[in-house]
Amino acid sequence: VRAQGDTYQVVADVSHFEPPDIVVTTSNCHVAIQAEKVAEDGTVCDTFTHKCQLPEDTDPLSVSCTLTESGTLVITVRRR
Repeated sequence: VRAQGDTYQVVADVSHFEPPDIVVTTSNCHVAIQAEKVAEDGTVCDTFTHKCQLPEDTDPLSVSCTLTESGTLVITVRRR
């Protein structure tokens, strides 16, 4: 988690996954990123999990995500 002006950012490389394979959840000042690639035969062939705790001065209703064309997931949260 890094401070950027009046926001915090969490950055993750999820370039090996398609957008529908990526799930971001937040709960009690925690952010969880989960991604799972499923092969054509239904087996899971790649996974990614990252969890982090946000600083206490974040606005939990301001969480937003952006996925860049290069596969970088940027999660932004405003500071109070």
